Amino acid sequence: MKLNTGNVLGVEFAASTTEEAVRLTAAHIKDLSGGYICFSNVHTTVMACDDEEYRDILNGSALTFPDGAPVARLLRKQGLGAGRVAGPDFMGEMFDHSRNDCGLSHFFYGSREDTLSKLKERLTDRYPGLRIAGMYSPPFRKLTEEEDVNITEMIRSSGAELIWVGLGAPRQERWMADHKGLFDGVMLGVGAGFDFHAGTVKRAPESWQKLGFEWLYRLLSDPKRLFGRYLVTNTKFILYTHSPGGRLQIF
Repeated sequence: MKLNTGNVLGVEFAASTTEEAVRLTAAHIKDLSGGYICFSNVHTTVMACDDEEYRDILNGSALTFPDGAPVARLLRKQGLGAGRVAGPDFMGEMFDHSRNDCGLSHFFYGSREDTLSKLKERLTDRYPGLRIAGMYSPPFRKLTEEEDVNITEMIRSSGAELIWVGLGAPRQERWMADHKGLFDGVMLGVGAGFDFHAGTVKRAPESWQKLGFEWLYRLLSDPKRLFGRYLVTNTKFILYTHSPGGRLQIF
């Protein structure tokens, strides 16, 4: 499986479109077995720039896609045909592709039990024939060694080829790195993708997404939680990627 790659703030990104990323992932599912796929936006890319351990985790993935218009834009400035490959978009495309063309099965690990229940209901309704191998909501604390062993065996024995991990960054990426090589399927860290597809959190309108303003929509929807995060990481991103040739048009 070969995609052109580019580097943004020390993170190696695969340059692709969502459709191509889904098609190649499904076609090379056996080659990806035991590995993990990341979707990194401005926030997590800045986090990786500041944290060498986390950067190594992203770069230890089978693939890391640019889940952020500014990141994809910088890849295109390097001459790469990169589009934004957002985790939730990848999920929807893969659900449709896997039920129609390849019959891959899915396991969902993360989020809350009520969210998983709604997620299953909506996926069953929207994607008839989708193979759901299992779902599990872990406790919101560090797992004991015994719990981790049992959960790992539960996921492994489900036989799922696609293991969706919705623990939020950086927790989900650390979890995937810790479990690399333990499953027959590929892990995919998709953060809020569970909530979007379950309908428990409203996603930005498509017009906002196309303009690269999904981050702004999320900020306006949850300012208390996100204002500080976006203020710090967006400012750092601009400073870190500032070029001598002039200010980059990030937003």
